[in-house]
Amino acid sequence: MKLTIRKEEERDFQKVFQLTEEAFRDMEHSDHREHFLVEKLRRSDTFIPELSLVAEDENGGIAGHILFTKITIENGSESYESLALAPVSVKPEFQNMGIGGALITFGHTVAKELGYHSAILIGHQNYYPKFGYEKTSNFGISFPFEIPKENGMAIELIKDGLKNVKGVVKYPQEFGID
Repeated sequence: MKLTIRKEEERDFQKVFQLTEEAFRDMEHSDHREHFLVEKLRRSDTFIPELSLVAEDENGGIAGHILFTKITIENGSESYESLALAPVSVKPEFQNMGIGGALITFGHTVAKELGYHSAILIGHQNYYPKFGYEKTSNFGISFPFEIPKENGMAIELIKDGLKNVKGVVKYPQEFGID
């Protein structure tokens, strides 16, 4: 399948909403509200239009979507900018065909071009390491809630992008995390 990865446009919003709902509908570790999260994040100060990307097939259909938004890592009075990768959505009929991976790789490239040094995610421990993600605990980074250590991951988008960065991930209010 020939794909074009491009910046999401307003005309894509409804298709991305439906795609995201479908992608997470049968996921075991999901609150099944990811499609609403994308809508909330689009309207937030943490939204970066260049990092809301779609994978479009040759017929103009949207096969996948990825979103990176601004977060910080807080350590006392110090605050470090990073990105949250959430969510990665691929239509069920196109899953396991490399679309999510293509979106992640392209997103990392755009994020680096925009000057971001790192990205953080909560995800499957067997999937994300192939893109360079490591446990956040390796960097001294934790989450403001309990998760299995192997599911909290980070990547340095540039060499030493997380060097001397330690602390707790602070998500924007749109994530609904207190």
